[in-house]
Amino acid sequence: MKATDWDEKYSRGRLWSTEANRWVVNELSGMPPGKAVDVACGEGRNSLWLADQGWSVVAVDFSQVALDRGQESQLQARAQGRELDIDWVNADITADGGFRGRYDLALVSYVHLEPYERTPLLRAAASTLAPGGLLLVVAHDSSNLEEGYGGPDDPALLYTARDVAEDLQDMVGSGALVVERADRVAREVETDDGPRIAWDALFRARRPDTTKGEFSFA
Repeated sequence: MKATDWDEKYSRGRLWSTEANRWVVNELSGMPPGKAVDVACGEGRNSLWLADQGWSVVAVDFSQVALDRGQESQLQARAQGRELDIDWVNADITADGGFRGRYDLALVSYVHLEPYERTPLLRAAASTLAPGGLLLVVAHDSSNLEEGYGGPDDPALLYTARDVAEDLQDMVGSGALVVERADRVAREVETDDGPRIAWDALFRARRPDTTKGEFSFA
């Protein structure tokens, strides 16, 4: 979908929950804050939560309508006395240089692209990591098509944690990334037909910090 298509969708009203994703919270709670990039941040629910935890966040999306909604939430937080450090950036994440910088955290949450776009995107996100930095990828798992709930209907847009590992195999094989977790995880969601299980892909990897004597022998 083009940016204008997403602008139209977001213009109809809020698309996503205002609460941060549960896996983002579970995996990152208690992590010392630093500088983070939220890739395809949408309305900014995860960016807002990260900033509330003390992170300095660069929130990137190509829908200006979504970014405007995130900025509105940031202003509401400021009115409540919560000063959140978020830089909202309108950019195409699939373009060369769509996001740049050096980060302690690169978050890719429910970004569903065909493999020819997904693979370079994930490599670009991993390449932004500072020494010791963490890459966290959360997505609707491919198994939802047969046994779960949620996510795109197009199987080409779904993937697994193993797919992420394969996308990054060169970096993992060279020791540039160390995989800490690659799982399929379940969450219960409420639907019109009652509670259902949604399966998510969860991938977590870290860039070794050689200045602290961290090495990978992968």
